[in-house]
Amino acid sequence: MSTPAQEMVAKRASATAAAARTVAPKVNLLGLDKNDYKGRPSTLCKGCGHDSVSQRIMNVAWELGLDQSQVIKMSGIGCSSKTPAYYLGWSHGFNSVHGRMPSVATGAITANHNLTCIGVSGDGDTASIGIGQFKHAMRRNLPMVYIVENNGVYGLTKGQFSATADAGQQLKYQGVNDLPPLDICLEALAANATFVARSFAGDFKQVEALLKAALSHRGIAVLDIISPCVTFNNHDSSTKSYGYGKEHQIPLHELSYVPAIHDEIEIEEYEGEVEVELHDGAKIVLRKLDEAHDPTSRGAAFDVIERAHQEGKFLTGLFYVSEQQPDMVEMLNLTITPLAHLSESKVRPSREALAKLMAAF
Repeated sequence: MSTPAQEMVAKRASATAAAARTVAPKVNLLGLDKNDYKGRPSTLCKGCGHDSVSQRIMNVAWELGLDQSQVIKMSGIGCSSKTPAYYLGWSHGFNSVHGRMPSVATGAITANHNLTCIGVSGDGDTASIGIGQFKHAMRRNLPMVYIVENNGVYGLTKGQFSATADAGQQLKYQGVNDLPPLDICLEALAANATFVARSFAGDFKQVEALLKAALSHRGIAVLDIISPCVTFNNHDSSTKSYGYGKEHQIPLHELSYVPAIHDEIEIEEYEGEVEVELHDGAKIVLRKLDEAHDPTSRGAAFDVIERAHQEGKFLTGLFYVSEQQPDMVEMLNLTITPLAHLSESKVRPSREALAKLMAAF
């Protein structure tokens, strides 16, 4: 028989073990805790929409079990371009010259197409100084996720208007903007992007669903995320503010994402709503909308965005997706083994071949 003291020790040990099980961190497929996907503490203004986007990237990368050593983070210059320091601390990041992120990303992907490339830019970095580079990244169909954290101003240099600022918008220190705005999604569609979506930094669920889909896309995936600047452009009359986004956002559809590692879930035709059980036991409710948008139609994507502008609506969701166009890696016929992993003799001509080529001139 055990003594009272032994029973007390056993009870305490049992209680300690139970507490340990309760607080044990949840890990992903790689055995990593979500905190392992953090970067450095943010230096952005408190409440900045960009920090919310960084958190969504961390959550998605952890859930999908991304190997951070095989992820590269690209950016240009601006508040948005500082954010790669704040997520995926084990990944390599590169701040390029202002507006030149697509060129650096092109070189990196050409050298090692096995890497997952996540690029974060801003409306100034992309739609103003970098609009040309942005367009060519689309037509090359770079295999990368291209996130535009869009707030309508240059937050890093005291809030000047960017190319996405609304016509007639007024700011205390900048006066009135007389120029019409560029629409990131329309520009991406016009340049033949193969995945085009818009969301709002305050809609955590939608941003994460779109990020998961973008990371699985074959080619370039553009996410225009309205991300309010709380310091210079968060007043209610701005379409880039928290208040406007929460009040006017109209999702095109309810989004979810099923990883390709699972068998496809099929359902029968239904009217109204239907509950579906997912692979992990969780359940979702599917609801049919009166006006269904076909994201595989490029023409429909143009129409729905233009109609939203005319009606003053803030539409979010997946506007367009196509898996038909080959990405840059396929178009260049790059080797299965990334160029960065080939020996020098494989990536440069021999002395004899070079001499023969020079003699031809």
